[in-house]
Amino acid sequence: MKKKTGNLLFLAAVFLLTLWSVFHGQNLREVLQDLAQADWRCVAAGVLCVVGFILGESLVIGYLLRQLGVAVKPSHCCLYSFIGFFYSCITPSASGGQPMQIVAMRKDRIPVAVSAVVLAIVTITYKLVLVILGGAVVLLRPARLMVFLAPAEPIIYLGMVLNVVCITVLLLLVFHPTAAERLAQRALALVHRIRPFRSLEQRQEQLHQMVEQYRGAASFYRTHRGVIVRVFVITFVQRCLLFLVTWFTYRAFALSQQPLSVVTTLQAMISVAADMLPLPGGMGVSENLFLTLFEPVFGPDLVLPAMVISRGISYYTQLLLSAVMTLAASFLLREPQEKGA
Repeated sequence: MKKKTGNLLFLAAVFLLTLWSVFHGQNLREVLQDLAQADWRCVAAGVLCVVGFILGESLVIGYLLRQLGVAVKPSHCCLYSFIGFFYSCITPSASGGQPMQIVAMRKDRIPVAVSAVVLAIVTITYKLVLVILGGAVVLLRPARLMVFLAPAEPIIYLGMVLNVVCITVLLLLVFHPTAAERLAQRALALVHRIRPFRSLEQRQEQLHQMVEQYRGAASFYRTHRGVIVRVFVITFVQRCLLFLVTWFTYRAFALSQQPLSVVTTLQAMISVAADMLPLPGGMGVSENLFLTLFEPVFGPDLVLPAMVISRGISYYTQLLLSAVMTLAASFLLREPQEKGA
């Protein structure tokens, strides 16, 4: 309970600081006037992209479960996705999503060994798409994009490093779990010396359980390569749907100077920079990066209203929709009853 309260207080504090950093010194009346001029049809299209983004993961989850011989209702796969995105939105580095998805799947009698494999593949593919997109931009350095990215290059490089480290650790957990656990246990012991845990043994057991959950994914990767390719394609489209929100925001203000590829790739690079930072939904960083990178795209007068719409759809609307569906899931997904109970 204390941990949940702490997370909520942290979320509220970051949200208030974000509001202050974004709107401090701004003319709110002018911002509201600009927002009123936006084409609602484009805004609605952006909301549909967010819904498609969330449901895209449910397609992947359902597809992987079927490959593992588990029959589950498509509607329940949708609920798993909403639950995952809700808890990812409110926890630092999106760390709370998967554990709650595993809990939800257990209510449908899906073994942890199965759900862990599915979610490991989902996570690795989700991160891999972002690393490939970001890596392509960082390595190729297209002039048309670098003009906009230049002011934020340091934090983008930091985000790339963190994402590469994350995907490396995940792949190590899958393909070399014993070595990964050995390294992680040493790191845990080092952290314990610097800042002692209340129970080192409990932390070590949690780490061991996490490694065991990922161990089963290795054989799936080796025996279902075609499935992995299809999952990657679906995840790539899923990610692009979220980046398209900014394009529809751009069109909502009747702007057309920049092509779709530039606008969506800039938004992708914001995700690269903020995805692994220990902030709920990259809150604060994402908003301010948007204002920095997109000012030349939208212009100084429209960049703040554009950020309100784009971020309002891609994060806050996602959070609201996921919260509603997570609440619904608490009634629709029930703990299995023991026989004879």
